Amino acid sequence: MQNNNSKNIWVIGDVQGCCVSLEALLNLPDIKNDPDCELWFAGDLINRGPNSLRALRLIMSLGDRAKCILGNHDLHLLAVYAGIRRENRSDTIDDILCSADVDTIIDWLRHRPLAYYEDGYLMVHAGILPEWSTKKTLKLAEEIGSSLRDKNWKKYLQKMYGNEPNKWNDDLSGAKRRRVIINALTRMRMCTPDGAMDFGSKEAPTYSKNVNLLPWFDMPGRKTEEVTVIFGHWSTLGLMVKKNLLALDTGCVWGGKLTAIRLQDRKVLQVDCHTEHRLAPV
Repeated sequence: MQNNNSKNIWVIGDVQGCCVSLEALLNLPDIKNDPDCELWFAGDLINRGPNSLRALRLIMSLGDRAKCILGNHDLHLLAVYAGIRRENRSDTIDDILCSADVDTIIDWLRHRPLAYYEDGYLMVHAGILPEWSTKKTLKLAEEIGSSLRDKNWKKYLQKMYGNEPNKWNDDLSGAKRRRVIINALTRMRMCTPDGAMDFGSKEAPTYSKNVNLLPWFDMPGRKTEEVTVIFGHWSTLGLMVKKNLLALDTGCVWGGKLTAIRLQDRKVLQVDCHTEHRLAPV
């Protein structure tokens, strides 16, 4: 599918604070010599890598060229800042929390969406439930976006965490409704055949020990099959380039690569993980 925008668009996988790799990627000739190109980031801009603050400042400096959505690690930062969660031992967000411009950074993050759509391309961090159309996905993502932009945004995050309910129902309301939306868009990988989210498996589908689980994108009757869905989050899945599916998380923070794909012709650019990024997957 060709994008009607005359500008080149590069979609970029999970940065997770690996700023040295991001700088190397943005300095590759295809991107560096095209200052008008757009850069779409599929969430998890920060955390686990060594330079979360530096990575965020770099992405923010791109201005309107950068289209960013929120991932689970980005939401975790908001929750820690709001006093709802404590930092984990593996977190690398303290440089952000202690920065002089932390309030500006948090405000910028609160204004990023959980889904972005343009010219037949729908970008989310993790996945989309099979019964959600593109229109419905964007509407539900905006429910969360409007809550994050609200002056009482901290209140809306208080009950964000939890694995239940794990299945969509149009009658859901309040915190349960927000939790399902957030979990689908920022955490989901596998589903049961009846459409319930399973959060236990992080393996690639080929190696999943549970034959009763399907990747969300292989669910029968998925209503977003006619658009190209762009997502990250699933480092064990790795790079996947299909007609209507682009998986971008190639595990830079785990010692893999940081990946960008140009939408117009599906050209792939990759840079290696910088040695200081290498961690053991958890």
